[in-house]
Amino acid sequence: MRLKIRHRTEYRYETPVRYSIQELRLTPPSLIGQEIHKWKVSTPIKATSSIDTFGNVCNVFVQESPYTSMMIEAEGEVYTQDAFEFKDDAKSVSPYYLLQQTHLTEPNEEMLEYFAYSLPKKNSVDQVLKLTEAIQGLIAYSPGQTNFATTAAQSFAMKSGVCQDHAHIMLGLCRASNIPARYVSGYFFAEESPNLASHAWIDFCSDIDKGVWTSVDITHACLIDARHIRLAIGRDYYSAAPVKGVRSGGGGEELSASISIQQLP
Repeated sequence: MRLKIRHRTEYRYETPVRYSIQELRLTPPSLIGQEIHKWKVSTPIKATSSIDTFGNVCNVFVQESPYTSMMIEAEGEVYTQDAFEFKDDAKSVSPYYLLQQTHLTEPNEEMLEYFAYSLPKKNSVDQVLKLTEAIQGLIAYSPGQTNFATTAAQSFAMKSGVCQDHAHIMLGLCRASNIPARYVSGYFFAEESPNLASHAWIDFCSDIDKGVWTSVDITHACLIDARHIRLAIGRDYYSAAPVKGVRSGGGGEELSASISIQQLP
């Protein structure tokens, strides 16, 4: 598919922000399954670009002059095709590092007990997909019930969440099963479900020796396909977040984000 994507993030503040640092992972990579033809990230001031530990393009900008609103926009065209298996290069983070839990993914005893019969005994696609079905069947997709700081254990307790929560629960359970897994932030094209345009899923390591990873969409309980556009990978949401930052001043914050994805002929 040929997709045109536009992702706009706007912040408004009650009082002037005196100083801020923003870190963006809004540039999708060209790899198997997706080819980037045009892409531009627009920021209020010039950003510096680097490659982070996980191989993501990371743009950082610092604002030292007071402001009360800020706009960040990413847009471009991506060609996608069905692909769900990815092979790391020699410089990639070791799969063993991605066995470590984080605050957002750590499962509690109740989670482990509930999913005991669904936990994969090995890193095979069939067994991991059975776990996604168990998570999807329990955690109702309910926008507005959770936020970026909600942990896997909290979402499990509420029995509700969004794709980010599904991914954190899946990461926690895969890692508890000794299967390396990483968070994937991205986009999802579905004309009938525009609220899913911003999306998240996971990769699990299906061959540790060869560095092969398989991508699974927990929200849809399936392997990813041409509808998925990868942005960044990390240990959890926080390390792969499209936009994050810190600020001094500003008081209350109002955030609005909009994403549009159109299929082009």
